Amino acid sequence: MELHKLQSTVKRSHKRLGRGHGSGRGKTSGRGTKGQKARGTVPQHFEGGQLSVMKRLPFLRGKARNKSLVAKPVIIKISALGAFPAKAEVTVKSLQKSGLVAENVKEVKILSGGSLSVALTVMVPCSQGARDVIEKAGGKVV
Repeated sequence: MELHKLQSTVKRSHKRLGRGHGSGRGKTSGRGTKGQKARGTVPQHFEGGQLSVMKRLPFLRGKARNKSLVAKPVIIKISALGAFPAKAEVTVKSLQKSGLVAENVKEVKILSGGSLSVALTVMVPCSQGARDVIEKAGGKVV
């Protein structure tokens, strides 16, 4: 056992505020004197009575306002489908079982990237380039 290899057991306790003059944190408890911040909690977004940023900005209008809420599909390259056996059906469930896609994924899209040598039946949305590669390998897109 060496001194520098011992685990540190020092844990500092939290500062106990407002416990008398002897503590060094009495009376104003380290808040300084007077003012709004000395008296109570101030919301983080409070700007001293000035109109807040959220109220100064215009409303988000138009069709794109909910775009961030729409789930985007998970993209898979076509070269990853080479792991499937010949004449297999490619669905979201089969992609999840093979480990190419996480369990909580609902939408998948296949993009062309690489080549495919196995004939597959694809039941997932795919790009036109990916469709061409799948059909050239002898498979079909449903």
